[in-house]
Amino acid sequence: MSSLVPPPPGVSAAEWQARIDLAAAYRLVARRGWDDLIYTHVSVRHPEIENAFLINRFGLRFAEVTASNLLVIDGDGKVLGDQPYRANPAGFAIHAAVHRARADANCVMHLHTDAGIAVSMLECGLLPVSQHAMRFWKSIGYHDYEGIALTPDEATRLVDRLGPHPALILRNHGTMTVGRTVAEAFVLMDTLEKACRTQLAAMAASPGGLKLPPEAVLDHTLAQLTGDWEPEGVLEWPALLRMLMREEPDFLN
Repeated sequence: MSSLVPPPPGVSAAEWQARIDLAAAYRLVARRGWDDLIYTHVSVRHPEIENAFLINRFGLRFAEVTASNLLVIDGDGKVLGDQPYRANPAGFAIHAAVHRARADANCVMHLHTDAGIAVSMLECGLLPVSQHAMRFWKSIGYHDYEGIALTPDEATRLVDRLGPHPALILRNHGTMTVGRTVAEAFVLMDTLEKACRTQLAAMAASPGGLKLPPEAVLDHTLAQLTGDWEPEGVLEWPALLRMLMREEPDFLN
């Protein structure tokens, strides 16, 4: 997709591809109504600069993000290069902790969706009652709420609770997914969000309780969904980019 729009002067092909993918993720989050004013983030590891990341400018709505207005920041959230703009270092603290701890976490997506927050407030958390939720059977962590600021000690606890999983529920707060690619983090979040929404709908409609499959079936289904180890989103992402190119081509600017 990036070959249709050549990189601007001074930007490598690898960085430009990362910028296009990340800008697309922000636009897709906005299209689904998952954004929260100017808050939350999606970050991706810079493909060429060590301990550097691409992220949105603080103050932009997700629908305003483009490939060229993304910032390059270091692990502390400090903007690199001659830029009059700033990132939100406090908001990036969660991302920075995960990027540091997980070499495979090239993309980190943290959101405050209605469904994600609602499930984060449930004592039971996410239940494996839908096929979408079964993707996270024994594959999701939980981090208890400790306040707005993320201290170094809390960052350690958060990373420990994420462990090797692709997703984390931050209690009373929101959700997080991590991916080897932007596409994988986005598709995982899409799956998690649908799992949360359908669980809430079922709980509202069925005060008598929910039907859980046997544990052996859950184990089997997870193995089916994750057996090839290919990053999720390989097929879905090009289709989503084609949609954006038709309907919101300015994300490529």
